[in-house]
Amino acid sequence: MEMLNGRFRPSEQSQTSDAREIDGVIEEANKWLSNQQAEDGHWAFELEADATIPAEYIFINHFLGTIDDEVELKLANYLRSIQEKHGGWPLYHDGDFNMSASVKAYFALKMVGDDPDAPHMARARKAILAEGGAAKANVFTRISLALFDQIPWRAVPVIRIEALLLPKCALFHIDKVSYWSRTVMIPLFILAALKPVGVNPRRVNIDELFVTPAEQNTDYMVNPTGHWLGDAFLLVDRLIRAFESLVPTWLTRRAIEKALVFMKERLNSEDGLGAIFPAMANTVMAYHALGYGKDHPDYQIARKSIDKLLVFHDDWGYCQPCLSPVWDTGLAAHAVLEAGVEEGDPMLEKTADWLVDRQILDVRGDWVENAPNLRPGGWAFQYWNDHYPDVDDTAVVVMALHRANPQKYRKAIERGVEWIIGMQSANGGWGAFDVDNDHDILQHIPFADHGALLDPPTADVSARCLGMLAQCGYGREYSVVRRAIDYLKREQEEDGSWFGRWGNNYVYGTWSVLCAFNAIGEDMQAPYIRRAVDWLKGRQQPDGGWGEDCASYWQHRRDEVKTSTPSQTSWAVLALMAAGEIDSVAVKSGIEFLLKAPREAGKWREKYFNAVGFPRVFYLRYHGYSAFFPLWTLARYRNLQKSNSKYPAHGI
Repeated sequence: MEMLNGRFRPSEQSQTSDAREIDGVIEEANKWLSNQQAEDGHWAFELEADATIPAEYIFINHFLGTIDDEVELKLANYLRSIQEKHGGWPLYHDGDFNMSASVKAYFALKMVGDDPDAPHMARARKAILAEGGAAKANVFTRISLALFDQIPWRAVPVIRIEALLLPKCALFHIDKVSYWSRTVMIPLFILAALKPVGVNPRRVNIDELFVTPAEQNTDYMVNPTGHWLGDAFLLVDRLIRAFESLVPTWLTRRAIEKALVFMKERLNSEDGLGAIFPAMANTVMAYHALGYGKDHPDYQIARKSIDKLLVFHDDWGYCQPCLSPVWDTGLAAHAVLEAGVEEGDPMLEKTADWLVDRQILDVRGDWVENAPNLRPGGWAFQYWNDHYPDVDDTAVVVMALHRANPQKYRKAIERGVEWIIGMQSANGGWGAFDVDNDHDILQHIPFADHGALLDPPTADVSARCLGMLAQCGYGREYSVVRRAIDYLKREQEEDGSWFGRWGNNYVYGTWSVLCAFNAIGEDMQAPYIRRAVDWLKGRQQPDGGWGEDCASYWQHRRDEVKTSTPSQTSWAVLALMAAGEIDSVAVKSGIEFLLKAPREAGKWREKYFNAVGFPRVFYLRYHGYSAFFPLWTLARYRNLQKSNSKYPAHGI
């Protein structure tokens, strides 16, 4: 090993294992992944979040008064198992104490029946109190506590359902926030209007988690950003509170009716409102608060959508934040295609046909508000979520279909490309679900303390779209391509990397962009590209891998690494290969890391979270990533070694 810029680097004499070993690992991994395919052609792996989702599932049961001891005990076992050494619960594996996750986990465990004096509960309570107590939890957690009468409603920002009646020109309009915010907020507006109190059949409370008794505390409301606009919005919040009693009841009823119409149109069968847990959970509780019986069809659909998210393993289990079959299937398709599955293979045909069947062609979803003349043509992230197709998913699926058989799937590809082009924002980039969803002023409202109210364009999603366009034959003669290139160049960080909004983090973003630039024909020896390459090489760890901690989303912690991971190593190596580094020591050492990293039956072990819901607030672990990406990387390395080109031929 040699020292370079303060880091150990593999020496120039480092050599990868021979081709036979690489072939053997690819064969093993490809076989394992193929065996996970469902009969109809799709893949669906578990999607894990932090303690808040299984805790909130328990909350729902106790809010409704429908306790399920068998299920809840398994969730409780999971919650105990992910408690960290600091006594609380983190936002991701091996992460720091997080107040909101810890308060929710503690409350849920107490609901299930854990003795507050048990060692794990005492440790949690000590950690929570040391950080200021439950009053310091975020807005969403405080709303949960208000629904169980643990804190007064004055502890949360004013949430007036009448805001749904505001015109689009108003400072706040529901169409100005992201899809996930929209679907979460609308049923939440109903709850805030009615202010119901959960059944809480065991009369559980968490008074012991407050430094100052909840009713006496006057320090709940804080400026979420520290900006003067945050102070201004706090003043607006106080003014609204002063005049709340003057709002006529007929206006509230009209707003509730509008909310119910919105929800019913988007119940999405058993996939749920927005197909995400928080929106589903709020929907069930809103229906309960409105007096819907458990036999009401809308209530039943909403309830079933939540229960479909449960995952069990022997005596433990958890609740997923959502399901990811389209995303998993698209990525798996790329991996097996790279590994050598050829056109006409029955497995590949089933996969492609399943994806084509999931294309949304008839529903003009919420995105139409900013793209009124655009035809539908995208894909959702989940099994079904027709009102909310996902730009990133659509790009990945289109590229997979294009690789599988561009002629057979021409119509689906063309509609997908058309929709992506129409979803480009004014700055040349793409958001995940909406066009120009960048009303930054709204990030300063007290409700937005999670910092993820909006869905502005990001480098990783934009790169995926550019890569797709390039793979499908769109060149620089198209303005959509030129604008995308310009946007991505502007988004490059000073150190040469690109931010990763939906995957951890700069390694993910840099991989996405370099693949796109290679596909569109950028000079991969250009100085700005070499800066990115140098940044990647500078982040390689002594073991040959890459590992970027979830804490990197805090600017002062952006260089933190705990351990190399198979997923992040794969992204880095794929990025370097896109830049023509197939023969570099960095690539060879990364390949060696993947060959030697522990595997179980063809899937690499990976405990660390590898993706993001909301930076600094909500993180994810895609269980399929450690199967897709290492296989993909090894296969691409083998393919490039055998080819006459040093550069990949695809957009991702």
